[in-house]
Amino acid sequence: MTRILVVLALAMAPAFAAEEGGGHGGGMKEPSIWWKWANFAVLAGGLGYLISKHAPAYFESRNKEIRGGLQEARKLREESEARVADIERRVARLGADMDAMRETAKQEAAAEAERLRAETEKILAKVQANAEYEIAAATKFARQELKVYSADLAIQLAAARLRDQLSPAAQDKLVTDFTGQLAAKKVSH
Repeated sequence: MTRILVVLALAMAPAFAAEEGGGHGGGMKEPSIWWKWANFAVLAGGLGYLISKHAPAYFESRNKEIRGGLQEARKLREESEARVADIERRVARLGADMDAMRETAKQEAAAEAERLRAETEKILAKVQANAEYEIAAATKFARQELKVYSADLAIQLAAARLRDQLSPAAQDKLVTDFTGQLAAKKVSH
């Protein structure tokens, strides 16, 4: 690029000099039209040579940049189309996925309810068994206490009856008979 500017400046220098020289009215003649055409031809030829030498490389590099940009844009477009297609597939499956999730949640809730029901039944059975055991134990204890109470009451009633029926002479006779039986047993042993 700098070469082009240098050649252009050199080629333009005589033209500027000719313009300035014309205003002095010095003894210089105005250059002929052929000289101007020759100067233009040299300038155009130099520019043509420089353009023909540097333009193909410039245009080739520019062409490569454009092709690279187009390929990159094509690649990005394909990637974005693939992403859009993937998102559209996901959106299309979203309804089915949500239905599947709902069904799974229903099944899990039903399984959990069944598990809780079975657990509750087990707990109730344990509570009922414990209650029955406690009732049986309480009944047994109450019967035992009732037997003890009945025996005590019977003894008290018998003692009261004996006191009422036995006179002091009968009591003495019972004591004497009892001691006699004890003495007879002691002697036989």
